[in-house]
Amino acid sequence: MNKALCALALGAAVSSGAFAAWPAKPITLVVPFPPGGSTDLIARTLSNKLPDKLGVSVIVDNKPGATGTIGTAGVARAPADGHTLLVSSLGPFVIAPHLIKVNYDALRDLDPITVAVQAPNVLVVPAASPHKTLAEVIAYTKANPRKMSFASSGNGSSDHLTAELFWQQTGTSGVHVPYKGGGPVMTDLLGNQVDSSFMNINTAMPQIQAGKLRTLAITSAKRSPLLPNVPTLEESGIKDANVYSWQAIAAPRGLPADVKARLHKAIVDSLNDPAVKPKLLELGFEMVLNTPEQFASYQAAEYVRWAKLISSRKITAD
Repeated sequence: MNKALCALALGAAVSSGAFAAWPAKPITLVVPFPPGGSTDLIARTLSNKLPDKLGVSVIVDNKPGATGTIGTAGVARAPADGHTLLVSSLGPFVIAPHLIKVNYDALRDLDPITVAVQAPNVLVVPAASPHKTLAEVIAYTKANPRKMSFASSGNGSSDHLTAELFWQQTGTSGVHVPYKGGGPVMTDLLGNQVDSSFMNINTAMPQIQAGKLRTLAITSAKRSPLLPNVPTLEESGIKDANVYSWQAIAAPRGLPADVKARLHKAIVDSLNDPAVKPKLLELGFEMVLNTPEQFASYQAAEYVRWAKLISSRKITAD
């Protein structure tokens, strides 16, 4: 009996010691996109704040390729020890698996920690555009099928899928013009080479504020405090059209519960920091910071939602 008790005590001590040892080395935040985007911004914000919470350095490792799926697959194969995390947008989590062959199961190979932030898209047109309201765009696209161009940052991107959803819900059609990234979209919008885009609010705000883009609608559930006079699609009578681009943090499947709890708290506290949160809100982000369980449920719903749209609209990656 005494030997059994000793064994239990030793096991508890080892378990406690293992927990206390985490993190045992620097934590790597894998961003499956190039530097400079919204996802990279969230990762670098965390890399500046998490060391104070966890006591180790935090490194951002950009691993772009195949619409974010190469870096995501790498994290899915990494040890589930809390030292490698994925910071990604919705693409690799809920869109890319329906468009291309991926080397991971988005719903099974990653341990959700939290959706950090989300940001809606805005329907923008050049300042010189004849379209002044959303109603005018709908009327024009109904009367002139497949004439008005809608630019996006690529096939299967959030801005592309928002346009497809808009056409589906309004019974209209337009011409999708895919680019390789948001920069070229902005250049051609400002040059009046394309008619419109459902652009992410973070990208669009500087040109909106400069008066170079006109905003006709926003895809959020309620109006944005940054654009209080811009109606939502839903209040304009377009149902089931709330769309957000979101950034989330996940780990390889099998992350110990105690490590997950510490990571979740550290991430939430970092992004709620008074020196951080107001700046993110000014950029158009909305704070989410949900629980791992809520993230898992949300991911599953988004996965099904975009799968249905991609299938019904016959969207391809090419």
